[in-house]
Amino acid sequence: MNFSSINHWLERYFGDNTFMFEVFIAVFITLLLDFVWRRTYRKIDQQLKRTKNDWDDAVILAVSTPITLLIWGIGTWIIINYLFDIPIKEEVRDVFVVVLVSWSIVRFIRKAEENLINSNHAKEKEQKIDLSTIEAISKLLRVSVGITTVLLVLQNLGVSISAVLAFGGIGGIAIGFAAKDLLANFFGGLIIYLDRPFSVGDWIRSSDRKIEGTVEFIGWRQTRIRTFDKRPLYVPNAVFNSITVENPSRMTSRRIYETFGIRYDDISQTKKIVEEVKQMLLGHSEIDSNLTMMVNLNAFNDSSVDFFVYTFTKTTDWIKFHEIKQDVLLKIAKIIEQNNAEMAYPTQRLQLEQLRTDELGS
Repeated sequence: MNFSSINHWLERYFGDNTFMFEVFIAVFITLLLDFVWRRTYRKIDQQLKRTKNDWDDAVILAVSTPITLLIWGIGTWIIINYLFDIPIKEEVRDVFVVVLVSWSIVRFIRKAEENLINSNHAKEKEQKIDLSTIEAISKLLRVSVGITTVLLVLQNLGVSISAVLAFGGIGGIAIGFAAKDLLANFFGGLIIYLDRPFSVGDWIRSSDRKIEGTVEFIGWRQTRIRTFDKRPLYVPNAVFNSITVENPSRMTSRRIYETFGIRYDDISQTKKIVEEVKQMLLGHSEIDSNLTMMVNLNAFNDSSVDFFVYTFTKTTDWIKFHEIKQDVLLKIAKIIEQNNAEMAYPTQRLQLEQLRTDELGS
């Protein structure tokens, strides 16, 4: 059965109202297919949400809206092309299909990125994937899909791709000279994504450029850092290729390195104090005894006999570290006090010798 036989049948039973009836039937069938697809999508979506696999959810979500548009596109194409007898070029049809397929792929990439980020939060620290890497791969895939879509659209419209690529090569050289800073920042961002010296949420600092704060966002052109006084700091990515960056967030532990001075009058108690301080550190629940630990007499200063403490905490948390350090310092002060010794403070002793009478003269 073809369209001509259908038209003869409609003219026989509907007379002059055939055209309006044909349009009504086409719209009705389009609405019906759209209704069937929406109900089917809801049922499939409910079933897939019960599974543990997130990738099938991403696939069905990616094609949901594009399929709806495809149904309406086919219905519109039939009405315009066959009922109104206005021929639509095949190039327009092909471009429409290419755009829908590309849109579906981009939607899938975005949903896959979201799934990876959500699953990343639930994993243990050792098994986590760097969020910056996930975002970088997602951006690269979306850019690749976009460029491919543009080239396919141009090809379907009759534009020579080889000429476009040749012009792009020449234009790329000109743009490269004109926007070298922009390209330097782009490749700087790419190096950050590949080498991962830091990621979003890390505390970084650099004495070369007086940069210090928490990384909030890593873009292709610049990185946004929130300083400790809550000011946003925007750093071009190219800067990180020429400076030294320290990442305290990746420390395995924090160091306590302090020097204590006691009076020369208490020098006989120094050895006992040093031994008790070391035993206190070995028994402290928050001090890592597996790392370097030193408590030794260090120097004879002008006003004090100095010993130093060099040890590491188990935690890297900045707030908790200072609480532990405070506890250690107070315990050391108590040990010195229990040994009947005192902390030294700067003093000067003036010693006067009795002069002989004959030296004083008459």
